[in-house]
Amino acid sequence: MFNEKYKLLNGVHMPKVGAESKKYDGVVRSIDRSLKKMNLDYIDLLLIHSPQPWKEFREENRYFEENKEVWRAMEDAYKEGKVKAIGLCNFLQDDIENLLESCEIKPMVNQILAHISNTPFELIEFCQKHDILVEAYSPIGHGEVLQHPRLQAMAEHYGVSVAQLCLRYDLQLGLSVIPKSTDRTHMEENTALDFEINEADMEALKQVEKIESYGKDSIYPVFGGKIK
Repeated sequence: MFNEKYKLLNGVHMPKVGAESKKYDGVVRSIDRSLKKMNLDYIDLLLIHSPQPWKEFREENRYFEENKEVWRAMEDAYKEGKVKAIGLCNFLQDDIENLLESCEIKPMVNQILAHISNTPFELIEFCQKHDILVEAYSPIGHGEVLQHPRLQAMAEHYGVSVAQLCLRYDLQLGLSVIPKSTDRTHMEENTALDFEINEADMEALKQVEKIESYGKDSIYPVFGGKIK
């Protein structure tokens, strides 16, 4: 089934096929149901939320054949004009390669966790090589990187906030970023990114030690937790 809590980014509707939905017919029904529920003629961007059900996230069963069925349903919806773009979320390289083996329409987007102190460079390079746009969610690591002394010092050097430094970092890697905020001041700050991190500082940011914990959000599979 669809995750009905779709995101609206700059007027773009981005619902996701639920991680547990791995059958062609179920995905087709969920697309039609969600279009009706949202009173839309089409969806701007539709993503598969996860290559595996959340209870099995990053475990042995990779659901390769099932994801091909999900992708076929999304391709058909794209051909019918129900969806304007189709993509992935949390897919690793071999998950993507599995789809590329037989798909008619290549994934257009892969939405992944990517921020300073946790940047999957090889996956990003693979996606970019195959013309798959990488969207970075949680670009400030759910706020856990904001207190990092090294980042604070560098942000002060550029006369920006740590959050702005984090967003600019992802942009300079060629990523699209999805900052999350309901605060007007923060939203305005998130768009004030007319500065450039120099090459030496970008290299230093790439080497920042990997984050150890996402605090209260560590319970979620994408941040290392397991659903029981």
